[in-house]
Amino acid sequence: GNISVKSPAARYLMERGVDRKDFNSYGARRGNDEVMARGTFANIRLFNKLVGEQSPKTVHVPSGETLDVYDAAARYISEGTPLIILAGEQYGSGSSRDWAAKGVWMQNVKAVIAKSYERIHRSNLVLFGVMPLEFKAGQDADSLGLTGRETFSFLLESLSPGADVRVTVQGNEKVSEFVATLRIDTESEITYYKHGGVLNYVIRKTLSAN
Repeated sequence: GNISVKSPAARYLMERGVDRKDFNSYGARRGNDEVMARGTFANIRLFNKLVGEQSPKTVHVPSGETLDVYDAAARYISEGTPLIILAGEQYGSGSSRDWAAKGVWMQNVKAVIAKSYERIHRSNLVLFGVMPLEFKAGQDADSLGLTGRETFSFLLESLSPGADVRVTVQGNEKVSEFVATLRIDTESEITYYKHGGVLNYVIRKTLSAN
């Protein structure tokens, strides 16, 4: 989509002397990681339940400030707070799926818990070292009473395809834990994830060979 003049990507470009008429689209600038990271979750049709409306914004916890998603992620990174995403069905559907996963990784997201995934996006998350988890059948964030303001921890008995993962929840009186399914589906994906993503795996394998 086009780069909105109100977006973090627009601010980045204007700070570097790019005129508004030359912003172009995210697709045209997909080779610029700084622009694309700022474009992750910048879609104006994004519905974030933390803000309760269609908006490329979120609420920073615990300050309660409403910020652009990129700005909130940057603040969490500076605070040393890793992030997760609570999502609905077919998470990751749409164009630019490689950047959809890469941008998530650049915003320090460590795990996604969704009702279901777009097939390629699930694989791409693993390739960037982001853990894809799936709610059990009949469950989702709403049915469990999750708000997105909680602190989550993950306990895996074994890192194996389709394993059950116990998710503990702090900061919510309605739910203290639930079980999700690990959507790392193959042994090769397990290997990539253990290395923090496929790029780390390739680099380490190359170095060990030399």
